[in-house]
Amino acid sequence: MKLTVFGASGGTGTQLVRQALDAGHEVTAVARESSRLSFPDHPGLTVIRADVRSPNAVGPAVEGRDAVLSALGSTSARTPTDVCAAGVRGILGAMADTGARRLIVVSASGAFTDGGDGPFTRLVAKPLLQRFLRHPFADTRIMEEEIRATADLDWTIVRPPRLTDGPRTGRYRTSLDRNVRGGLTLSRADLADCVLNRLDDPETIRTVVCVGY
Repeated sequence: MKLTVFGASGGTGTQLVRQALDAGHEVTAVARESSRLSFPDHPGLTVIRADVRSPNAVGPAVEGRDAVLSALGSTSARTPTDVCAAGVRGILGAMADTGARRLIVVSASGAFTDGGDGPFTRLVAKPLLQRFLRHPFADTRIMEEEIRATADLDWTIVRPPRLTDGPRTGRYRTSLDRNVRGGLTLSRADLADCVLNRLDDPETIRTVVCVGY
């Protein structure tokens, strides 16, 4: 498949690019001008430096793609941010302009509390986490609202828990539209594996996929 990965310089984005190339996909990696990329030369890889907030700038990166993947995220918890919301807004605009339809976006399960959470997680852990990470989580929620409000788009939102730099195991649990009970951590490598496995999964279109160990 022809894939575009936004946020390609981050931990999850790097895993997405590497695993997609290993699987034989053709990948366009999109990153900011100032970002560092650590990919070796590969015949299936194209790198584009662009401002993801601008549909005109990222249009060439999504045109003709079979799927667009976003691993955008904020690195600061102390100040308000719109990295995810504004970035996805730019991606959505570019997809509308070019006719691209398949979008998979990495979100965060910590920003949402539901019946899948155990009592301690629901009543103690997540309220504390949501207070500490209120700015990036607010950005995450707005991002999801933007995606859900978009018609004629085959979107999937993937919500992982706390991410680690552990290995790719393939041994994780998923749940549709419900947090994974006790799934408190996940490696970025397994998150990328989960995202790529959703590419041609019709059951996850316009659905939230929660994932964790």
